Amino acid sequence: MKTSQQLQNRRKQRVRSGLRRKSSGRPRLSVFRSGRHIYAQVIDDGEGKTIAAASTVDASLKEKLKNGADKAAAAEVGKLVAERAVAAGIKEVVFDRGSYLFHGRVKALADAAREGGLTF
Repeated sequence: MKTSQQLQNRRKQRVRSGLRRKSSGRPRLSVFRSGRHIYAQVIDDGEGKTIAAASTVDASLKEKLKNGADKAAAAEVGKLVAERAVAAGIKEVVFDRGSYLFHGRVKALADAAREGGLTF
């Protein structure tokens, strides 16, 4: 029997392989969420570099947020990563939800990133 970690890795690889086919050279907005925080990065896979990043552990967000693990915090991270990506000249990305379902905190981050100027 496979462990939950093995199944999660399989889901993540399945999502990423589909993204590689559909990305056509666009950077990837990758999301990671833990029990206490949420992290987002805009990654250029061609060069292997992170273009923009934001998380609930950033000093600029930490003082504004009461809790790092709710939808409001995810929305703030989405706005901040979109602002940083647009400042770096990136407007179109591919959304990489990893092994997470597209609801709750992940959806809140995606919606806020769209409002911030990213298209995906």
